[in-house]
Amino acid sequence: MNMKIAFVGKGGSGKTTLSSLFVRHLTAAGAPVVAIDADINQHLGAALGLDEADAAALPALGERLPLIKDYLRGANPRIASAAEMIKTTPPGRGSRLLRVVEKNPVYDACARPVELDGGAVRLMVTGPFTDSDLGVACYHSKTGAVELFLNHLVDGPDEYVVVDMTAGSDSFASGMFTRFDITFLVAEPTRKGVSVYRQYAEYARDFGIALKVVGNKVQGQDDLDFLRAEIGDDLLETVAHSDWVRAMEKGRPPRFGLLEDVNRRALDRLRRAADQTYASRDWERYTRQMTHFHLKNAHSWGNERTGADLAAQIDPGFVLGEDHGVPSAAGSARTACGLAADSASMPTV
Repeated sequence: MNMKIAFVGKGGSGKTTLSSLFVRHLTAAGAPVVAIDADINQHLGAALGLDEADAAALPALGERLPLIKDYLRGANPRIASAAEMIKTTPPGRGSRLLRVVEKNPVYDACARPVELDGGAVRLMVTGPFTDSDLGVACYHSKTGAVELFLNHLVDGPDEYVVVDMTAGSDSFASGMFTRFDITFLVAEPTRKGVSVYRQYAEYARDFGIALKVVGNKVQGQDDLDFLRAEIGDDLLETVAHSDWVRAMEKGRPPRFGLLEDVNRRALDRLRRAADQTYASRDWERYTRQMTHFHLKNAHSWGNERTGADLAAQIDPGFVLGEDHGVPSAAGSARTACGLAADSASMPTV
């Protein structure tokens, strides 16, 4: 199964640390993983063990949008050119779709392997929000490439995409929050941590989002009781203090196999919770939500920006799902259900 998983939370809650631990946990178990840093502060590479220079040298998705759009557009007759694609442009018949385990030009240009204990993860980053962006762009111009990637991603067996999202409720400024099978909200036992959860829970209910809370920096029974009282059944797990994490933050991580048993069990519970959401997937709802946000963006700014009627990009006979984009032999392409797929191995809002 292919699970798309988001980690969210307020700044400083530990969501990047938790998402990196989860990536390590999946990779150690032999699962193929694509990890994406979509936070305004780019720290996932460092949390996965890259030094400062290597993390800074990672190719930025936001700088490669023309390549990404051109590849995903494929032979879709509803999209006249890559220039008319925006972050919410949905796939249709003729579009190229993506898989976790394959070779394609998007991965070649935008992803880099990061070696971890027991395997490697494909890492992609949006790129940092720099001083040159101030006054001329919002961060969602960077994350538009991530949204396009998720919109064109289809299933493979036992594969995972883990996205470290931007902090706080800012994730709701685009439709990307609906692109996940489950969202883990990392919350400290504080009023501020709980307030971010409440904002997220309100939006999640409106869109049928599976949301679970991971309590972090829990130091005793009083902290646990506070989270249980404020969050209730959405509280899935808590994470204890970790000497392993402290060593990792100093740049001296031990072997991942030495992670504390209590935290290993917590990560395993997160994986089981993610896997259980697979059975409730509704591809038609997923496609409807994609269409909803595309129309919203088209009407509010996209049509004016591109000079095209972007509603015409929606293919009414298309539902993204597991029957589309079946991979072919390496180096070739085949059409499955009218969709081309390569099968080797944003404008501002």
